[in-house]
Amino acid sequence: MLQIRRDLVDSIVAHARKDHPDEACGVIAGPEGTDRPERFIPMLNAARSPTFYEFDSLDLLKLYREMDARDEVPVVIYHSHTATEAYPSRTDIKLAQEPDAHYVLVSTRDPETAEFRSYRIVDGVVTEEDVEIVESYMFANTGSDDKPDS
Repeated sequence: MLQIRRDLVDSIVAHARKDHPDEACGVIAGPEGTDRPERFIPMLNAARSPTFYEFDSLDLLKLYREMDARDEVPVVIYHSHTATEAYPSRTDIKLAQEPDAHYVLVSTRDPETAEFRSYRIVDGVVTEEDVEIVESYMFANTGSDDKPDS
């Protein structure tokens, strides 16, 4: 299951709407070992295409160096589909190289609503997962002790 803050969901959807009709793409980094998306990083779709996205290789290299220096990992890798449902295409599946990441797709085909879905993609196998949108991670999944997550 992907647990993600509402402000991050809103940022992803806003980026997808802004770049429409081209696909938008980006990453949400989080502390290594936590599976907690924290830092929203919109990226440029180097393909500038309504049917395909591609991270600029130099931007991606810079991002991974930065995440490494901050002890972060790509918790969420997102992109939009502008005319189809929020489901990974064959190309999306082929390009998925982060087995621990949540692959979020947002469909902007309907100007009134955005379809927001998350998947795990490992070795070409796509598994949809539930998305829990929270206001804060402060007390999410803390159990009965009611202490903030660290």
